[in-house]
Amino acid sequence: MKDYAIIVAGGSGNRMQTETPKQFLLLKNLPVLMHTIKAFAQSDTQPKILLVLGKDQQDSWAHLCEEFNFDIPHEIIDGGKERFHSVKNAIQTIEGDGFVAIHDAVRPLVSKSLIDDCFKAAKVQGNVIAAIPSSDSVRISRDQKTSALKRDEVYLVQTPQTFNINVIKEAYNQDFANHFTDDASVVESIGYGINIIEGERENLKITYPIDLELAELLLKNSECKKEL
Repeated sequence: MKDYAIIVAGGSGNRMQTETPKQFLLLKNLPVLMHTIKAFAQSDTQPKILLVLGKDQQDSWAHLCEEFNFDIPHEIIDGGKERFHSVKNAIQTIEGDGFVAIHDAVRPLVSKSLIDDCFKAAKVQGNVIAAIPSSDSVRISRDQKTSALKRDEVYLVQTPQTFNINVIKEAYNQDFANHFTDDASVVESIGYGINIIEGERENLKITYPIDLELAELLLKNSECKKEL
């Protein structure tokens, strides 16, 4: 059995208010995507890394790898129209049994321990997703009316989301649907229950400019702790 990591990097820079795709923006003098790949490469699990990139971004990535002397082995997979199709393209290249972690390229602060814990838990339970309990009050809006949800029953979903390869292949054999918001929702739609492992507050998704600023601060704080 082999372990794989699918890094999904098809995002644009629209909400970052920049023309540069957010996975290529610099974080501590290194593109965001390189931080993400390094985390998986340095984990104890050592999964084979499949990087999903749009065809129009692959030349830029090649230039960045050359510029920053980035030589961590990874295989490039063509991205699709939706995230669903991008993940499906990567899954279809995997042969044999094993487990695969699917991760957002723009979550560069994922820890090596969370990656390893996700693989370990998935191998026991069949699947696991990282998620954190909501620290805010939560309301749901339906038909122009809102109602409160129980905060202790609400989790904010992160990645990695880790699955038995045979199960994830079965799930992605179906057609795309608009309610597929992540890999867990795709797997759940064919009847599998989804297990949760506690994620990390630092495992933020870089979507807006303030997220990049916060990631910089968190990295600096982490480096200061290591020096003490």
